[in-house]
Amino acid sequence: MVIGVVVGSVVASQKTATMDGLPLRIVRRITPEGTLTDAYMVAVDALGAADGEYVLAASGSTARQTALTDTKPVDTIIMAIVDTWQINGKTIYEKAAPETSHQ
Repeated sequence: MVIGVVVGSVVASQKTATMDGLPLRIVRRITPEGTLTDAYMVAVDALGAADGEYVLAASGSTARQTALTDTKPVDTIIMAIVDTWQINGKTIYEKAAPETSHQ
C-alpha cells in the first residue's frame, strides 16, 4: 500500500468490457513524510476520490480483492481516502474539515 495524491483522470472510450464503468485516476506517490515523488500510477477509483485528495492505493493481486474489481484486469486501486496520518506522534497531514454553508 502507498500514500498518494490524486492529480487527474484517465478517460478511455474503448476498453475491455470488464473495465466498463470503472473510473480511472492518476495518483502521484508521496513519501510518508509528505514529499511528492516522481512516481505516478493509474488506479481504479473505488471511492470517488477528488483531485488533490490524499489516498491509499494498493497494487498487485490485492487490487483485485474487492467486490468492484474481482476477476477484472486491475493492478492498482484507490482503497481509502486519507483523513490524517502521523509519524512518531507528529501529524504529517490532516484533511481540512468541509466548510459549512452559511445560508
